[in-house]
Amino acid sequence: MSLVEVEIRERRAQARGLQRALEALRADLVRRSEATLEGWDGLIIRPEFLPSARNLADYLALRRGDLVPFQAPLASLGLSSLGRAESHVRPSLDAVLASLAMIGGEGTAEYPTVEMFAAGPARLAARRDTLFGARRDAPRSRVMVTLPSEAATDPALVSKLLASGADCIRINCAHDSPDAWAAMIGHVRHAAVRMGRRVPVQMDLEGPKLRVEALSTGKDESPRLFEGDRFEVVEKFTKDPGLLQIRLSHPALIEAMAEGGALWINDGKLRAKIIGVPQGRVLAEVVSTPSKGARIKLEKGVNLPGVDLRVPALTGADLENLDFILGHADILGFSFVQTGADLRALFTELDRRSDGGTSRDWPALMLKIETPMALRNLPALIVEAGGRVPMGVMIARGDLAVEIGFERLSEIQEEVLWLCEAAEVPVVWATQVLEGMVKDGQASRAEMTDAAMSQRAECVMLNKGPHLVEAVAFLRDVLMRMDRHTNKKSPRLGALGLWHDL
Repeated sequence: MSLVEVEIRERRAQARGLQRALEALRADLVRRSEATLEGWDGLIIRPEFLPSARNLADYLALRRGDLVPFQAPLASLGLSSLGRAESHVRPSLDAVLASLAMIGGEGTAEYPTVEMFAAGPARLAARRDTLFGARRDAPRSRVMVTLPSEAATDPALVSKLLASGADCIRINCAHDSPDAWAAMIGHVRHAAVRMGRRVPVQMDLEGPKLRVEALSTGKDESPRLFEGDRFEVVEKFTKDPGLLQIRLSHPALIEAMAEGGALWINDGKLRAKIIGVPQGRVLAEVVSTPSKGARIKLEKGVNLPGVDLRVPALTGADLENLDFILGHADILGFSFVQTGADLRALFTELDRRSDGGTSRDWPALMLKIETPMALRNLPALIVEAGGRVPMGVMIARGDLAVEIGFERLSEIQEEVLWLCEAAEVPVVWATQVLEGMVKDGQASRAEMTDAAMSQRAECVMLNKGPHLVEAVAFLRDVLMRMDRHTNKKSPRLGALGLWHDL
């Protein structure tokens, strides 16, 4: 027997072994997926979301195990290693099994149709266009812009943002007033009609305030603090305190603090360790600041990394703003959503305001993922929300990074992108995108890389700042360039023009 014949026999044996292993994996996938779907029974009211939920269940089942051992053997046979199966899990697996049957000499198997591979990405693209606007000359990823307060009185600014490449607009209800929001939306609608475009508007509920509410100094900021300095978190200020005291905006924060826990302020610029919890107050010691120290300032955010805060997502202010949002917004941004109970509370409030209408009359829903609890519950949140209304997911990378640890953010945002692609749900890549350019007119190299990586999401959000118009145009250019090279996780392998002359 020649060496070639030996090689062929070995390859066939390898293919048959892989086929057996993948057949067992597929059988387990089907069993687990069906059990997951049964658990979601009753949550999916919109029949158009059922294929998405089924593919999500398949993906969750597929990723329960370790697929690493399959990667190199499949690639050595010229087959898909299942690394890009998110939007078509079963067809990807079945196509590999069909090829393995042929290579292994086990007969022929039926390949999935091309349409089965195309259906998921087509649904995702259509949902992206519904949520964020459809433009022929736009990059695959849409650009969302958060309007500053001056947009209420400066219609020219809104026009410039749309002309520079903004596809959709975001209004943060934590700022300004209904009169200002109405003016902003009016300017957006007027400019969109003039340009012959549809420009969706997202309005974000404020959610619970987890912030510094007051300082015992009576000032807007504390003296500069350094490692080893101590301060107290109190329910009520005491007379002549020996240490700086701060009061927080939500009682759940101080209730959740425990000795040995972490307390981070202002996105982790000041990090403290809780060293004592006497009655009605918390003693904290600073463990990390920038080299020049840090001040505790009013209205800065407070986080307790590693602690699940059982705080309802809807606040009294949110309920007051819902009527306005229902009458004006295309998308409702749901801040601090963590559980199915949060979703059901929102649905109840929307039902009350619908005047006999149905959920089809509601705005689309944007789930803002900001906490570890929301991450753990994300598949169920997607199914319960997508089963009722068109929806998307926003990766709120600022709060999320503080809550899960900065070192985990890159990993987690990748996993959220994969999960949402499997669920055929559009994703917004948010927080600090091109922040240097927006604020100072020049982006750092790291920010440019982050902007390029954001192309894998269906939408990228820019926050407000004095150079916002220029940043919109810059981001749009980066996204268009990246579209030549990648589509989600898949390289497109266009020609590399830089080295054509070689």
